[in-house]
Amino acid sequence: MQTSRTFVKRTRAGAVVKVVREHYLRDDIPCGAAACRRCPLRPDAPAPSLETQPGGAASSLCPGPHYLLPDTNVLLHQIDILEDPVIKNVVVLQTVLQELRNRSIPVYKRIRDVIQTPEKHFYSFTNEHHRETYIEQKKGETSNDRNDRAIRVAVKWYSEHLKKIEDEEKIQVIFLTNDRINKEKALEEGITAYTCEEYIKSLVANPELVDRLACVSDEGKEIESGKVIFPEHIPLSKLQQGIKSGNYLQGTYRASRDNYLEATVWVHGDAEEKEIIIQGLKHLNRAVHEDIVAVELLPKGEWVSLSSVVLQDDGQNEDDIETEEEKENILKTSVSKDMLRPTGKVVGIIKRNWRPLCGMLSKSEIKEARRHLFTPADRRIPRIRIETRQADKLEGQRIIVAIDGWPRNSRYPNGHFVKNLGSAGDKETETEVLLLEHDVPHQPFSQAVLSCLPKMPWSITEQDMKHREDLRHLCICSVDPPGCTDIDDALHCREIENGNIEVGVHIADVSHFIRPGNALDEESVKRGTTVYLCEKRIDMVPELLSSNLCSLRSDVDRLAFSCIWEMNHKAEILKTRFTKSVIKSKASLTYAEAQMRIDSATMNDDITTSLRKLNKLAKIMKKRRIDNGALTLSSPEVRFHMDSETHDPIDLQTKELKETNSMVEEFMLLANISVAQKIHSEFPEFALLRKHPAPPPSNYDILVKAAKSKNLEIKTDSAKALAESLDKAESPTFPYLNTLLRILTTRCMMQAVYFCSGMDNDFHHYGLASPIYTHFTSPIRRYADIIVHRLLAVAIGADDTYPELRDKHKIADMCKNLNYRHKMAQYAQRASVAFHTQLFFKSKGVVNEDAYILFVRKNAIVVLIPKYGLEGTVFFEEKGKPTPRLDYNNEVPSLTVEDTTLCVFDKVKVNIMLDASNIQHQKIQMVLVEPKIRGNDVPANLSTETSSNNEPEKKKRKLRK
Repeated sequence: MQTSRTFVKRTRAGAVVKVVREHYLRDDIPCGAAACRRCPLRPDAPAPSLETQPGGAASSLCPGPHYLLPDTNVLLHQIDILEDPVIKNVVVLQTVLQELRNRSIPVYKRIRDVIQTPEKHFYSFTNEHHRETYIEQKKGETSNDRNDRAIRVAVKWYSEHLKKIEDEEKIQVIFLTNDRINKEKALEEGITAYTCEEYIKSLVANPELVDRLACVSDEGKEIESGKVIFPEHIPLSKLQQGIKSGNYLQGTYRASRDNYLEATVWVHGDAEEKEIIIQGLKHLNRAVHEDIVAVELLPKGEWVSLSSVVLQDDGQNEDDIETEEEKENILKTSVSKDMLRPTGKVVGIIKRNWRPLCGMLSKSEIKEARRHLFTPADRRIPRIRIETRQADKLEGQRIIVAIDGWPRNSRYPNGHFVKNLGSAGDKETETEVLLLEHDVPHQPFSQAVLSCLPKMPWSITEQDMKHREDLRHLCICSVDPPGCTDIDDALHCREIENGNIEVGVHIADVSHFIRPGNALDEESVKRGTTVYLCEKRIDMVPELLSSNLCSLRSDVDRLAFSCIWEMNHKAEILKTRFTKSVIKSKASLTYAEAQMRIDSATMNDDITTSLRKLNKLAKIMKKRRIDNGALTLSSPEVRFHMDSETHDPIDLQTKELKETNSMVEEFMLLANISVAQKIHSEFPEFALLRKHPAPPPSNYDILVKAAKSKNLEIKTDSAKALAESLDKAESPTFPYLNTLLRILTTRCMMQAVYFCSGMDNDFHHYGLASPIYTHFTSPIRRYADIIVHRLLAVAIGADDTYPELRDKHKIADMCKNLNYRHKMAQYAQRASVAFHTQLFFKSKGVVNEDAYILFVRKNAIVVLIPKYGLEGTVFFEEKGKPTPRLDYNNEVPSLTVEDTTLCVFDKVKVNIMLDASNIQHQKIQMVLVEPKIRGNDVPANLSTETSSNNEPEKKKRKLRK
């Protein structure tokens, strides 16, 4: 049967047009109940999901077998409940899914995942195309009221339909809605309806589910005082008008880590005034980190500067607003007019960016209390008020909480308990926390993804050899860090008949196994990158590919994508060609093993000869690159040595880089540049490239001042000038100074990003001094490289294109996601290093080490300990201790503490220890030992250790046995 749907819509130009769409209705859409014999079985229809005898939790309200049918708001707000294994046999209507998709894509994706989980028995019913459940919108009826009526019609149809099932105990259909009017209408129509809260509280065997109920209405949940704390949010329609007229500004709200009464809003699409300061509780007005907000600028007379005060929200009293006002007064310090910045107040929320949050319960001091405060691990998120009966059990545990709402008369937002992760401080728990907090997808690969993998045993077929060169005769080898199993790249070098040199970079052909649009491809793009933690690797692709079929291991045939150059002995490129290939690596070497071969006087085999030629060419290429203005920066990386039994860190060292590291890097850079040139010449509008923007001149202020304090000049007008002045910045009496300057220069840099060539004009890579660049050499661990492989394959006629690959808007959106995933992976890796550093010093007691001052603050110094590659802050203000006299000089820069002046790059001695006083925010504490500060009595010999070579006490005892 065919009907039509008519609606009006506004075009981009502003015109209103009438749209008529054909709408087909069918009789053969099944109800999804396994016991039903009345519904026709269509070959294309999904298998019945709803159980014959519905299992799940027993309800005191409806003790008989029943299916649940929730409305949109229940799905939207109670997704944590619906995901619980106890909740089964749920009918999800097409109407509800469509509304959900328009209102929250993340929740929509979660419910789709639940529907696809067989053991949950959720069924998606296409009610909008079923002849008996489709309804037309009545005249004067809102879309929302029409959808509510459509849901009630579907519930009623299900109830009548299931009554006709013979020889079975009658199955009831329970309608779940939190909408009072909708529930009343359902009851009038003879439908069994409950609120979600009523139904969950009736599950007597599962009282823990009550804690997970989202606080969907602020009625009855208000704090007892009822005092209004915050201004009302302006409705969205008025906000949009205000933004259009210029009365309000739209931007992303960024809360401060160090001061809970301060935030900044980064204005969207405003080139001049990017940042607006927000100060004070009322002006912050219930915005949460990363929300999209509307801001009203304050008069210039009320503008402020960012405060240098550290304020942590550690109060338990929700009603103590007077204390908040006192703290706000601390922020108001007199500053010169040129320090004042645009300041505003949040007037409304355009889009919430609430996510599940990890943290710990701050148990109420009131006995038998159900209401407690949750303290998130992320200091930028406010505390959250939750209700739970499990407070005793959850104390000292890492838990997940979701925010539900933030009423005007509550100091904190309301939320609900979602999940217990485990004991705080436990290694597995803390790893899970850091992955969740940095939004790293780390769930096991689904069956749909694994089904895309090739069947084992796998071998190269004749079909695979089409469009490929057989390069198995070449002397190819790989050089990687020790323990590397995901080997992306391999190299070869040989002299050819005309006296020139042929060099090949061979990269794993991952795009051969990951085909566009399948489940494996979708999962890979969602993950974006492999994340390397200290003890764990979160793979972008399943292990069968990452460590086996795609890994270019020695002595096995592997598919590759090869970039081959003909060079002269001056490392000048004469010819470049790209080909899909089959290779057989002759050796998988570590950097140290390759270096040993190059340095050996006795080894002269083919692999060693090849490595020596590569190394010689790499040195010429690196010199040429640096002469062209490429930067050689420094960033200390650390390596942990783990106890083989406990897996706790027993030693911590900075990574040592060898010539072979540089050798491999040079050829990877060359391959990336060569491929970037090729794909851009073929596809100027949709090549995926990588750029590194030049930093704004103000970024270099700290570097220039620090160098000047040591009578050195750093020029920053170009990358070449910077590179040359860094090379000259040497001190015979202070050899480590140049390394410190390069570390500081790294901090001045902008983040490198992926972009689509058709959406940008500036392609330049500042750090590499290259006019064009991309990523081609690591497709096992970076999704960007897979797209680049696909573009290159199309360019050389080795593979077919597909629509998304030629859509610059799709490529640009993908780049945005990849940039986010790479940034989060970096943060997760740093958090893992920080956690393992804490574990290391936990077993060490107090360690005394040499350090250098990197930055000077108003009340602290930031130091670097070269031995460990560790950075930390030495504070000169402590709670409960008299504050020493502090004099900060921004020009030098220096900090005078009592009579001792501390300058950037000064060598000092510090005591390092673990401060575990706050179990959630354990941190490395550093105390200055030398030079000695008057009145600061820290004995230099307090240290229990002065060398990282000593074994921790537990290990020593083990060795004595």
